[in-house]
Amino acid sequence: MSFNGYGSAVDSAVAPAAPLRGKTVLLIHPAWHSCGSHKVFVTQAQAYRALGADLIDLAIADFPGNVPGSAAHSAYLAATRDLVAEKRYFAGMRFPAVFAPSFLKTLMDWMHGNYAAILAETVRRASLPAELARRESIDLIHCNHFFCMVAAIKLRGSRACPILLDTHDLQARQYMLRQPGSWKLPPAATYDSMLAIELANMAGADVLIHLNTEEAATFEQLLPQKRHVLVFPAVDPVSVGSGGSDIIIVASANYPNFLGISWFLTEVLPRVPEAPVKIIGNIDQEFRLRAPALHRRYAGVFLGYTDDLNAAYAQAGAVLLPITEGFGISIKTIEALSSGAPLIATKRAFRGMAFDAGQLSNVTLASGAEEFAAAIRKFMQDKAPGDCTEADRMNSDTRQLYDRIFSRAAYRQTLAGLVQSVLGGQSDPIGRAS
Repeated sequence: MSFNGYGSAVDSAVAPAAPLRGKTVLLIHPAWHSCGSHKVFVTQAQAYRALGADLIDLAIADFPGNVPGSAAHSAYLAATRDLVAEKRYFAGMRFPAVFAPSFLKTLMDWMHGNYAAILAETVRRASLPAELARRESIDLIHCNHFFCMVAAIKLRGSRACPILLDTHDLQARQYMLRQPGSWKLPPAATYDSMLAIELANMAGADVLIHLNTEEAATFEQLLPQKRHVLVFPAVDPVSVGSGGSDIIIVASANYPNFLGISWFLTEVLPRVPEAPVKIIGNIDQEFRLRAPALHRRYAGVFLGYTDDLNAAYAQAGAVLLPITEGFGISIKTIEALSSGAPLIATKRAFRGMAFDAGQLSNVTLASGAEEFAAAIRKFMQDKAPGDCTEADRMNSDTRQLYDRIFSRAAYRQTLAGLVQSVLGGQSDPIGRAS
């Protein structure tokens, strides 16, 4: 038996191999790529197809003018070949709609930093595929992010199909974190104003799926009348290797990553300048924009985007997770766990995860810059050539934990139990994970 957190236990021994055969699932999500959220969308698609469902995918652009046939559409398709479905659709708001008088208030809200308002309204004005709206058979809608719910409800129409909503953390908290680093007019939008929009858009969902423990507990308090389920995301494992001399940080271009790596470069790396640290990912774009002097100073450390992230993990001697800000579960932390490599991390890197990372033998937790630098120094002193093999990393505490909690198999088992209970009309009261 495995427990899915805030729902009922799932018994894989009695579940059929393809319990959703003959069912059609519509997966809706923002048209994002090269980020942790996209990896979640990919594993959702993989799980539904593995469970036998016919999968229809709808990606919705969050910027006006990004419509089918646009350059943005082509770029999105090129970057998301890993998302496989029986049919894929793309939708967005046409640019002329920006000039509609009724859109003026939303633009003003956005200029004051109300990201919840602009995202929800942009999706509301998206031209949804007529072919999809006319489709007779949709048995289940799996929606991602509150601002996509308006599209999910429109497409459900008069159908009786349930809607599952993956919340991806409490977004109002993420927006408040983003505000200080973004241009806006005073007065800035408040947390309460954005939270109200978020909760209102969530009202039409039948089940709320949460990716981490903090998120689940918060939404249970905010929306006690709703059914809540904790389902840790599945993230494809990276390649396991025997490691090398480089110590790596992997980060995509977003503001929380910028804050964490800024702290590392200004507070940690000067304490251990001899460390062969390499920063991999398009986070270098954020530094060119927000901190060009710091980027120039450490230009040799930034390697930029790579097509072969597997090789970077396999060849790394250790992986650093200098995460200081952010909410929701960290996808790059899960990737690092799957590598089996030694990890040096802040406690914040493991936010929302139901285990004590300090008990994992190949994880070192550091509470401040001096501790972080000391952990790096100790790793370099202790490491000897050939002291690690692929087998060692496959059998490491972190890789074993990844297989139990964050693998495709674990996610598929939990999702199967949830969907069968929803489609079968079974009750599943809110419960606490043990």
